[in-house]
Amino acid sequence: MEHQKVKQLQQLRRRHHVRKKIVGTVERPRLTVFRSSKHIYAQLINDLEGITLVAASTRPKKGSTSYGGNVKAAAAVGDQLAKSAIGKGITKAAFDRGHYRFHGRVKALAEAARKGGLQF
Repeated sequence: MEHQKVKQLQQLRRRHHVRKKIVGTVERPRLTVFRSSKHIYAQLINDLEGITLVAASTRPKKGSTSYGGNVKAAAAVGDQLAKSAIGKGITKAAFDRGHYRFHGRVKALAEAARKGGLQF
């Protein structure tokens, strides 16, 4: 099997291992993280209804080209997400790191969200 296919299967296995215990509800939505090479995205999702409650990312609005692939930008996204969630009355979340290890940008986002007032 080629290397990329093996890597995808391992990631899928890790993602299922993490997700089988986490379910987002109205009281405790799932905080999911997606990390690309240039940006990082985070959402609070209610899995029972299948809707996104709050979202934040480093992806800029039209026109600007800022880089969001570092720890500092990830911390800013975590802080922004926490402020938006607190504004909507959400204080608890279930952290879903997906297939990513809990270090670097993912860890910075989680710690900034905790500092901002989210509990998980």
